[in-house]
Amino acid sequence: MRFAAFIRPPYLLRMVTLSAIIFMAFFIFAMNPEPSYASAPSAQDAAMSREAAQAGHELASDKVSSRYAPAPRLHARDYPRINGVNGRVSVWLAAQMHLWFAAFVLSVPIFVLILEGIGMIKRDRRYDKVAYEFIRVSITAYSLTALTGGLLLLSLLVFYPQLLGYLSQIFGPTMLAYAFLFFFESLALYIYYYGWHSMRSGTLKWLHLTTGLLLNASGITLMFIANAWMTFMISPGGVDSAGVFDGNIWHAIHTALWNPLNLHRFISNIAYGGSIVGAYAAYKFLSAAGTEERAYYDWMGYTASIIAVAALLPLPFAGYWLAVEIYAYSQQMGVTLMGGVFGRIFIMQAVVIGSLFLAANYYLWCGMHRSDGAYRYTRYVKYIAFIMFLCFLVWFTPHTLVLKASEELAMGGRYHALVAPLGLMPAKNTAINIMLLCTSLSFLLYRRANRVSVVTWSSYGNAAIIALYVAGTLNIIFLGVYYGYYTDTVYKVISSIPQVSTTITVISAAFIIEYFMLRGAREFAPLRWGRMPRRSQYALVLIAVSLTWLMGLMGYISEAIRQQWHITGIMKDNSPDAYTPALSYAVKTVSIGTIIFLGIILFIFWLGQLKTSEGTSA
Repeated sequence: MRFAAFIRPPYLLRMVTLSAIIFMAFFIFAMNPEPSYASAPSAQDAAMSREAAQAGHELASDKVSSRYAPAPRLHARDYPRINGVNGRVSVWLAAQMHLWFAAFVLSVPIFVLILEGIGMIKRDRRYDKVAYEFIRVSITAYSLTALTGGLLLLSLLVFYPQLLGYLSQIFGPTMLAYAFLFFFESLALYIYYYGWHSMRSGTLKWLHLTTGLLLNASGITLMFIANAWMTFMISPGGVDSAGVFDGNIWHAIHTALWNPLNLHRFISNIAYGGSIVGAYAAYKFLSAAGTEERAYYDWMGYTASIIAVAALLPLPFAGYWLAVEIYAYSQQMGVTLMGGVFGRIFIMQAVVIGSLFLAANYYLWCGMHRSDGAYRYTRYVKYIAFIMFLCFLVWFTPHTLVLKASEELAMGGRYHALVAPLGLMPAKNTAINIMLLCTSLSFLLYRRANRVSVVTWSSYGNAAIIALYVAGTLNIIFLGVYYGYYTDTVYKVISSIPQVSTTITVISAAFIIEYFMLRGAREFAPLRWGRMPRRSQYALVLIAVSLTWLMGLMGYISEAIRQQWHITGIMKDNSPDAYTPALSYAVKTVSIGTIIFLGIILFIFWLGQLKTSEGTSA
């Protein structure tokens, strides 16, 4: 790779943009780490301190109190206003746009590195080629991640300067680390991308893989740092009841929700990145002119979809852990989350998640048509689809129905005798675990569609796999029904643990048996990549659109559970917009953001196609 590549106008503009954001962050947080109200306390602040002392709020020590101020008590006049601009919605959309792009550019390098390593081990250039195209798709999105991050920072400075000042007082060192890590990640990304073809063999290939490893390590660390700021606002730690920081940054970072949120976002980002790349492959497949090009993008879409589905399988478990920790931190917050004002949003979430699994299974079933041997297993698809549909109905059934007064009177109350039990978590945990088993079974059938086992014990292996799925399903149903409805309430939560263990055990054991059964297997017929119905590609697009909308909706909930607080119990939101918006308003706002983001993604896809066409014509 030549140095001249770095000084071409498009790349130079990106580097200048990134550097400008880095230095702006450095100027804000490094040159002015202490907010003005901390260095020069007013009479009102002194009165607040006396009131806190009289209420029993004591500072940790004189040394700490001299360095850190309590959380400010704000009034409506403390929030700057711009005519015609809603500050809350501006910050909301800027933050969501940044998170969408960040999730994409964080996840893509992870499986790009994995694919590159597989290609080097197997000496298969296809993996290297598709990995390069993955990273090429994300390179433009990386610049937009930086731009939306700068927009978010600017929005916070304009509309919520006091909140940003208080957070910078506590997290100043991590904000500096974030800025320098972002610069390092940018450098690693450009070396990794533009050095791809120059570092393709020998020692340089290992150096290239090392650069990719450093790129992913810095990206994941950035996510962990940003998660610390968010979880501090929901479940603050390292501060007393007046909001005075104790001086230990680790206490503020390692809050009650930090670890579960890290795991949940790491898995969901991988699923999201795979879905966006899968949508790109579908876009290229549908617009492909030749058979060879269609076959290549069919294989690319399959690879991306497998990554997305593999990450979707453990995602409900990670989300359940996060919800349990929210309940453990604040039972009131937990009830508000799933049983209160946001309960209806979780019904919408259930519909979207069920649609995701149905779309993923549908794509796998369509993929079986690549093989002439699929006829041996396609007859089982209708049974899997029927079970999936039943579980889907249970999954989004609400505990209480939205009824008119006359309907409620006719039914005798808000709780239906048959529907209400299906709205409880034991039924939903049972349904989602069975859906996960069905999805893994669809993948096993897809793998077998073009292979014929040659081991002598294949009949016993098939019997063992069937027994595993049957016994696992029965055990999941028993745990959900018995411990969910016929024992003490405490077992409703505890029963989910053996259900999850059963699902993981069945899937793992079945895949291990399948792996050894198909070792040395012969092909039934050559796989015909590109022989996919066009409707299958719309399933990939549906997965990407649904995940985008779902991430926006869940992002709203994760912030809205703080309700009237900027920082729960520490810093109250007294702005004119300090209210929980109606669910219809929130859904419309998230939907508008989703449309804007997907429009930008389509533009990125078009740019990639334009670049490819230009390169081909040249």
